[in-house]
Amino acid sequence: MRSDIVPGAVFPDYALPDHTDTVRTLSEIQGDDPLILTLARGHYCPKEHQQHLELAAHYPKIAVAYTQVATISTDAHHTLQEFRASVGAQWPFLSDPGRTVQQDLDIKEYTDPDNDPMIPYTLVLKPGLVVHSIYNGYWFWGRPSFYDLWRDLRAAMSEIRPDGDLSKPGLREAWDGGDRSSFHGWDEQPSQPVE
Repeated sequence: MRSDIVPGAVFPDYALPDHTDTVRTLSEIQGDDPLILTLARGHYCPKEHQQHLELAAHYPKIAVAYTQVATISTDAHHTLQEFRASVGAQWPFLSDPGRTVQQDLDIKEYTDPDNDPMIPYTLVLKPGLVVHSIYNGYWFWGRPSFYDLWRDLRAAMSEIRPDGDLSKPGLREAWDGGDRSSFHGWDEQPSQPVE
């Protein structure tokens, strides 16, 4: 992985075609939520299937936690669709058969010249594509479990969401005064004092 991709750095905002062949950027997929990003070897790898099956099994929890998921793979479009369908994923899979991401991040898996995949990484990104944590999954045990991601996302959410603890001093007063700027989901609503 490039030496500048570390916790606190901004991850590149790649634009790639998704499983519907629509070009999407990572920032568009992320919005203002945390993002779990997997950089995958591809459909041929049983380790990828296991990791993505676990993510898919826990996707309802991920979705209600205002967290997004994206997978980037070197698979071509139809293989990418098969990969996504085979694991029951409900999030965008982005296709990079030209290996733009692999080359830009310097993550060529040189031990597999036949498939020419990326070294599989999983990243947790805070809003703005800010790197929170990085996992190198060349060996399966290097990949995060769902509970590793849960721990990372709990820490990231406490940093990015002021309303993560409603007992924080000043939050109740702000709410009662009509200031919704610290309340996720309410921050775009018109402010009105509580009477």
